[in-house]
Amino acid sequence: MTRAGRLTRAGRRGFALGLALVCLAQLAGCAGSVGSAGNPTARDWVTESDEPATRKRARTRLELATGYFEQGQYVVALDEVKQAIQIDPSYAAAFNLRGLIYTQLRDLRLAEDSFQQALRLDARDGDTWHNLGWMYCLDTRYPMAFDAFRRALETPGYASAARTWMALGICQARAGQVDAGLRSLERSFELDAGHPVTLYNLALLLHQRGDSERARFYIRRLNNSELANAESLWLGIKIENRLQSREAAAQLGEQLRRRFPVSREASAYERGAIDE
Repeated sequence: MTRAGRLTRAGRRGFALGLALVCLAQLAGCAGSVGSAGNPTARDWVTESDEPATRKRARTRLELATGYFEQGQYVVALDEVKQAIQIDPSYAAAFNLRGLIYTQLRDLRLAEDSFQQALRLDARDGDTWHNLGWMYCLDTRYPMAFDAFRRALETPGYASAARTWMALGICQARAGQVDAGLRSLERSFELDAGHPVTLYNLALLLHQRGDSERARFYIRRLNNSELANAESLWLGIKIENRLQSREAAAQLGEQLRRRFPVSREASAYERGAIDE
């Protein structure tokens, strides 16, 4: 599935502070890479001839688990990842995915145990540090979350910095550090100007602090894309309404009614509950 497809599907569930979108949008990165089996210091490209038979079998199970995870079948995914770990207990990526599954199941103690085991096997995996950080954020352990996100960003060769700056910014905002959160989200935007979660949360935070002109810039980028959803259109209506742009607000309202007629946001729009 393409990134746009994953984001469109996840976007139907909303953009505000969602783990599913933070992780599922880039599942390959969230689950981690194969890397070097159980060796936290060596990094090399693993080719087919290098990979032992046990790792191949475990990887097949992990790929199945990833597919079920993407589909929201978390218990089935958990069973597959358990089998991957049984086949190859040194497979860090399997423990990482197990942590994601437990996070989705809201068993944060088991999620933390899984991420920590993944890091014991591969301490330089930035994706695992990212996922551990988001789990800490969900558990409101904010200083530990910030530290884990920074560990991810400091990982040599880390390829998902935009995603981690985004998650850090959202987490900082949750912790009441709005200015820091905005700076982190702006850094994420610099690295990936099209990510809907970044765009939405930048617009939301700016609008909440009264800077609706800047908020309009970000929300219009999102609502003019194929990734707009009821939540983003509703925020756009609120922003345009505050800026006294009645025509733009009405156009967004018509889109909201036409595209998402049974949404909570469409119902609020029909009632005129702009401040809801």
